[in-house]
Amino acid sequence: MQIFVGLGNPGAKYARNRHNIGFMALDRIAEDHGFGPWKTKFQGQIAEGRLGGDKALLLKPETFMNLSGQSVGEAMRFYKLEPGDITVFHDELDLAPGKCRVKMGGGHAGHNGLRSIHAHIGEAYQRVRLGIGHPGRKELVAAYVLHDFHKADEDWLDDLLCGISDGANYLAEGDTSRFQNAVALRTAPARSSKSTKPEEAPAKPAPEATEPAQDNRSPLQKLADRFR
Repeated sequence: MQIFVGLGNPGAKYARNRHNIGFMALDRIAEDHGFGPWKTKFQGQIAEGRLGGDKALLLKPETFMNLSGQSVGEAMRFYKLEPGDITVFHDELDLAPGKCRVKMGGGHAGHNGLRSIHAHIGEAYQRVRLGIGHPGRKELVAAYVLHDFHKADEDWLDDLLCGISDGANYLAEGDTSRFQNAVALRTAPARSSKSTKPEEAPAKPAPEATEPAQDNRSPLQKLADRFR
């Protein structure tokens, strides 16, 4: 069994925030893969279903971001799972918007949701880092992540969420390469190798050279013709 955790803050006020992209990813997976209705449990919202032929639990902690680990730890202990059975979807400032990377273990890089999870279950869990870009200066980060995505972000955001859902079965099976490929097919589709320029008309053949007609005039006739 796998637990997929999406990080975010509860409530309509935060629903479209950049910080809530983890919630958005789980909502798309639940909808596309026929998961059961969301229910309140483990200090969060859960939905049950199957991914990759095995049972999976989707968990959206409602403890607010800074206390996410309380919900994750409670669910993991209830099902007697290990940190390696947990995959956390979260916003990533250090990736360009629309980029997606999978990482096992490591530090929390200052992300408060990950920091809380580290405190409750350790660092040996899998993360799906979802790029939202960086505002440029450290003092702008808090306002940036708690601000809604712009209208101009909607296309790449939808492509990213669709790709995550497309690859969810592979991720549950531990095939991160095929998961990444599924995301890439949505976010960076292969370009056609055929030229889009209109077909040029074939060049007309050059006219064949013709030999000049033979001049059979006498020298006297040629001289007379010059003065006509």
